[in-house]
Amino acid sequence: MKKLLLAALFTVLAVFTAACGTSSSEEGENQVIKVGASPVPHAEILEEAKPLLKEMGYELEIVEFTDYVLPNKSLEEKEIDANYFQHIPYLESQKAEHGYDFVNAGGIHIEPIGVYSKKYKSLEELPEGATIIMSSSVADHGRMLSMLEEKGLIKLKDGVEKTEATIDDIAENPKNLQFKADIEAPFLTKAYENNEGDAILINGNFALDAGLDPSKDAIALESPKDNPYVNVIAVRSEDKDSEKIKALVEVLQSEEIKEFINSKYQGSVIPAAE
Repeated sequence: MKKLLLAALFTVLAVFTAACGTSSSEEGENQVIKVGASPVPHAEILEEAKPLLKEMGYELEIVEFTDYVLPNKSLEEKEIDANYFQHIPYLESQKAEHGYDFVNAGGIHIEPIGVYSKKYKSLEELPEGATIIMSSSVADHGRMLSMLEEKGLIKLKDGVEKTEATIDDIAENPKNLQFKADIEAPFLTKAYENNEGDAILINGNFALDAGLDPSKDAIALESPKDNPYVNVIAVRSEDKDSEKIKALVEVLQSEEIKEFINSKYQGSVIPAAE
């Protein structure tokens, strides 16, 4: 009888110990925030946020991606808790195209897109028939064309949604600019270094990653005013109310991080709230 009682006691203790171990492990996992990000400026900003999150009891793990496809796939497959690399129109286009059940958990910064040229020092100098190189990503075209319209180089058709405009939506092109859109966004800086085309529109993160200073090297910069292209923290809908996601966004929108962005990037990256 005593042997049976002892066996039962050991069984209870084993189950209790295993349960405690599982609880501790799950709690530890819950304190880790795994975020997928582009190297520049996103991962740099996240690095600055690490100690602030540490003070709140969270360990930030940064997973760097150099393309625009894998971060969302990784988020959908639950390999990461959030990603930080994309602006709102791109997020919405990816949700529509792939059926991702993602939400925008908070806007962090804007990267003004720039026009770069080794041949000309201003947009006014661009000659008749100049070749303008853009990203092959159609999701970028509306933004780039809207910028050129803002600068007075072209006019888009009336009623066209600016974020969805394509080259076919150009209504007026006084300088008969020729558009080339067959280079993937990460390789636009290489095309610039090789002096291809007359002017190249380059996304801010890729320009920074290549050592360019958009505020100094670009011959024109996109205006941040009323800019819809805010880079956001994207998460799965089921996690939008997660405490660790709330903590992540709170830190990234804090005054400390805003000051870091303004100091480090000098106008090449702008906090979303400004």
